[in-house]
Amino acid sequence: MPKAWSSKRERQYQHIAKSEKGEGRSAATAKRIAAATVNKTRRKKGETKGSSRTRSKARASTAKKRAVRKTGRTATRKRARK
Repeated sequence: MPKAWSSKRERQYQHIAKSEKGEGRSAATAKRIAAATVNKTRRKKGETKGSSRTRSKARASTAKKRAVRKTGRTATRKRARK
């Protein structure tokens, strides 16, 4: 377990690794997938050192997606139709 991981994230890692092995993946692949998933979750939850910048980018991207969903078209499509 990396020092930065909490016991909650370690349990999450163990659960994902066990699940992946149950799906027929090799032990090495299961561990890699579990570690990547835990690290992704930590970034999203703001538990990493440089997470604030990543989260603000994610929020901007989400807002853009919502706007597209609402209108049904992107800004380039709007310009092309005019």
